[in-house]
Amino acid sequence: MRENQWEDMMKKLFAAVAMLIGLTLPALAADPVEGVWKTQVDDGSYAHITIAPCGEEICGVISRTFNAEGEWNSANIGKRLVWGMNARGNGKYAGGTIWQPSTGKEYRSKMVLNGDVLKVSGCVGPICKKQTWTRVQ
Repeated sequence: MRENQWEDMMKKLFAAVAMLIGLTLPALAADPVEGVWKTQVDDGSYAHITIAPCGEEICGVISRTFNAEGEWNSANIGKRLVWGMNARGNGKYAGGTIWQPSTGKEYRSKMVLNGDVLKVSGCVGPICKKQTWTRVQ
């Protein structure tokens, strides 16, 4: 093999490896809490919450809503339910706010992720409400 053929082959190999790394890094950087989560029933309804980064923080938006009859088109679809959440390591998130659609109230919030289960709590003073969400996708 001639020297310039070897150099061309090495350049192509390097370019392929660089492209593979570029495509893989964003997937590796994804926070494990990202995805779609099913809330517990609250006031007869539940929702799917899509959790994703919003800047340096984690936020959740209502993406689907359900009641006793099945899926329905709630006016809350597209609204933020969780915002300002920061990863603290070991599946813990804190510093955020959560909105309770059935009351319209906002609470200081934290979350704990364990596999496909997300424990979510919101507190006002010493009074806290908790839910367990399950991963949809």
